[in-house]
Amino acid sequence: MNKLLTSPIKQISKKISAGEIQPSEVCKASVKLTQVIKPLNAYINVTTNEAERQAEESDERQRKKKMLGPLDDSYYGPTKNLWGSDVASNYVYVTKDSSYEMGKTDNESNWHIAGGSSGGSAVAVATGSCFAALGSDSGGSTRNPASYCGLVGLKPSYGLVSRHGLIPLVNSMDVPGILARTVDDVVLVLNAVAGPDHLDSTTLQRPYIPFELPNSPEMTDLKIGIPKEYRAPVLSEEVDLCWRKVAQMLEEAGATIVQVSLPHTDLSIVCYSVLNQCEVASNMARYDGIEFGLRAEEDSSTEELYAKTRSLGFNEVVRSRILTGNYYLLSENYEDYFVKAMRVRRLIAQDFDKTWQANVDILLTPTTLSDAPTIQEFTTTDNQTQCSVQDFCTQPANMAGHPAVNVPITISNKGLPISLQLMAPFLQEQRLLMVAKWIEQNVQFPRLVLKDESLLNQVK
Repeated sequence: MNKLLTSPIKQISKKISAGEIQPSEVCKASVKLTQVIKPLNAYINVTTNEAERQAEESDERQRKKKMLGPLDDSYYGPTKNLWGSDVASNYVYVTKDSSYEMGKTDNESNWHIAGGSSGGSAVAVATGSCFAALGSDSGGSTRNPASYCGLVGLKPSYGLVSRHGLIPLVNSMDVPGILARTVDDVVLVLNAVAGPDHLDSTTLQRPYIPFELPNSPEMTDLKIGIPKEYRAPVLSEEVDLCWRKVAQMLEEAGATIVQVSLPHTDLSIVCYSVLNQCEVASNMARYDGIEFGLRAEEDSSTEELYAKTRSLGFNEVVRSRILTGNYYLLSENYEDYFVKAMRVRRLIAQDFDKTWQANVDILLTPTTLSDAPTIQEFTTTDNQTQCSVQDFCTQPANMAGHPAVNVPITISNKGLPISLQLMAPFLQEQRLLMVAKWIEQNVQFPRLVLKDESLLNQVK
């Protein structure tokens, strides 16, 4: 059963359809593993009773040969996002932001960051406790943890997947992401969740047509761009070498490799910082202790109630973004910050448009500039500096609304995943994931396991 939990969804689905295993067996193993990996902090709440009830229903459908589809009884975990905060303490949530960990060493300072606000979802998938997970991606928070944990992480085109149920951070950039262990698994989940939703006005009001990827994708006739601005000064030699090797592999397979320029890349992080904090200030205003969530013990005035509730419910990073965002949105500052940032955002989007107009089909870039940092390395700089480094390659795709995917490639000298990113024109997920599948098949990334494999032996 251990190998089953880390198998592709299609393989599990075939075994269930053939009657070789029961959905309830998969459920039991998955629930047990969530307890084994509890120290990794990937879950806030495991709804065991509900999972068992749904597994019994799947068993019944299996007996009647009426399975709902390939995802019937494939266990997944949604992201935490804001739901792990005290300010939303009376809401039901499932997974937690595991900002830590892909494998504990003897010294806690050598733990490695999973990265991004979907880090808990990434850890859940990487350990095999679920087959796929939903994440949130405002500037790379699905792709970054996917990169650090050796997973496929997709940020769909803006509006392709409903945001209903996603706590808004940056409305104009937030996209529900998908994390899985294979490209085909990502496609299965995307086909299940994409499409218009009357509960989310930002979804595209057009039918979504599910697709499948060819078993042996072809790279001939594809034009793949290498943006020169993504070769950042702090890009690690290992990531750079990996990038060059994969570009060469694609060229040898028949693709045309060209250098392209996205000249406003360096401005993306600064632009994002301003827009992020403005939208956070607006979105977080609803968490005031009046309608829902945490309510501070304060009755001297409404203003004091708001202030105390937010001080207790939000951490320092969120409070800082609220204060800075409100400063940027003051009438005397609005033109200098928000309006200028929006103009820069348009320039960044136009950079991508010019690239696609030059008949470039796909962009190949790093995802992160290095493998996962240790906690000690991560905490030596402030949150803003970390974002400027970790989101350098991922953030521009959110600015433009284009789809992007992380593909794990190899293992670093420290034994940690190194990944690359692909970006495509708006709504070109099929092309994007076809190239991702080709890379996946040709690099043969070694799948990760828990460092202490004896833990997995507890799951029988």
